[in-house]
Amino acid sequence: MEYIFTERAHLMCPNMCFGIVICINAELNESRVADAVRCLSLAHPFIRALISHEEKENRFFYDVKEDSQAEISICRGNIPDLDSPEIITEFERITSRDFDLFKEGMLKISVWPSGAKTIVLMVFHHLLADGMGALELSKEFADYYVPGKQPVYAEEKLISSASEFPENSKLPFISRLLVNRANRQWKKENKRLAYEDYHRFADEHLKNDKVKHKLSVLEISETENIAKKCKTERITVNDYLLAKLFTEERIKRIVMAMDIRKSLKCYNPGAMGNYSTAFSVELNGLEDDLFTVAKQVHEKVRVITSKPSSLYLVLQCYAALDPGLLDAAMMASRGRFESKAAGFIGKNFFHMDKAEGYSITNLGKTESDVIEDAYFIPPASPAIKKTCGVLTLNGKMRICTSERSWGRG
Repeated sequence: MEYIFTERAHLMCPNMCFGIVICINAELNESRVADAVRCLSLAHPFIRALISHEEKENRFFYDVKEDSQAEISICRGNIPDLDSPEIITEFERITSRDFDLFKEGMLKISVWPSGAKTIVLMVFHHLLADGMGALELSKEFADYYVPGKQPVYAEEKLISSASEFPENSKLPFISRLLVNRANRQWKKENKRLAYEDYHRFADEHLKNDKVKHKLSVLEISETENIAKKCKTERITVNDYLLAKLFTEERIKRIVMAMDIRKSLKCYNPGAMGNYSTAFSVELNGLEDDLFTVAKQVHEKVRVITSKPSSLYLVLQCYAALDPGLLDAAMMASRGRFESKAAGFIGKNFFHMDKAEGYSITNLGKTESDVIEDAYFIPPASPAIKKTCGVLTLNGKMRICTSERSWGRG
């Protein structure tokens, strides 16, 4: 049994769904789709899981069932390619309501015929996977769908305590004081947010929280030119992308997601779950030259990622906060649950009270013989006004932007 620990931050928080879209070099075969999902669910138990609750200890856990809990929809009507608006429309339909995780699974799959090819949209709840895990799962799906490669079983093993983080990643003194004070206040308040109450709030929230999605593509030659220029300037492509967002939006702060699988002893290769962290990159006084800004970004990222107390800050906060307080942070920050402690954490630690932030999640470069094209639809966190999901497949970079047209979500 796997209990929800750091992942609990994504349990009672709306907009915690994201998508991977792939175009497979094979005709649509409905029975093959079902077979692929069945095989994936045998290899990855969380696809067979619902979420359940232990009342006495107030702990949530992955309740693995015998059969897959993934939902499959075969969409009628041939669509030409990944730029077809039907895909984003379907993603918005699926994410227009809050998944009731006690009754339904964490993966929704929609499939279209596309001439001699098949287009697949996989919508993940963040409790099932992070972006990198979702990408690998989509590749496993395609590898089974075309050449029949069997996915390899991976035992699920999540982060279960703060002891699994590096020793030198503990919370800074001031953060620890504030967390401890909030925990004490939460205990005095003696409250608990029920999942059912959150679920009703989230459904209402999503009806009014309209997020627009925009796709852009950098063809292979353009992607290669950017990579060459970045190499010459001794920066990364990700530094370039952050700098571009800084200069276009004239902002001072961007949240960046980062994969930490290789640093976690608990991670079992191929396992589902969340093995990523996030941190803020802040700049004061933007230069006009894009690559000058990118070099500033590069140095900021280097300093943060070399300092575990900065890199693991958000995860250490999740681990140190009372789980019930963490559950209530989003609703309390929006004035929908009465708690000074949870409201303080939701507003001041996670900025959930207003959708004003900017973020980038870059899933990096990958190759596939059977996937022709792909893109990543990022989760539109309640704290974010605009977020960019980046994926480079077979040399072509696609960026999907999710943006709210107003400051409040």
